[in-house]
Amino acid sequence: MSEFEQPDRLRREPTVEDVRQLMGASTPHFALQIRNRIHHLIAGLPSEHPARVEGEREIARLDRLAHGSERRGPIVEGEHGLPSFPPDAEPSASGS
Repeated sequence: MSEFEQPDRLRREPTVEDVRQLMGASTPHFALQIRNRIHHLIAGLPSEHPARVEGEREIARLDRLAHGSERRGPIVEGEHGLPSFPPDAEPSASGS
């Protein structure tokens, strides 16, 4: 997955629809990459801007998805799967 942006997004103010397009059908595998794209998209917007509000909500959801739902390796009876990395990290809403 590339973090390349659509050129027209760089020439205009981001919208809620831009955030939703980046979200698409996010999965744990791509959650952190999508989170970074949304973070960059909304970085210069004021805190009350609708696209920023939506983006921050989605960044928090992507953090939970990336850090809390993906398990690595098969879980066999008597064994424990490896937790998502890092196991002790608390998801942050800041996207950093």
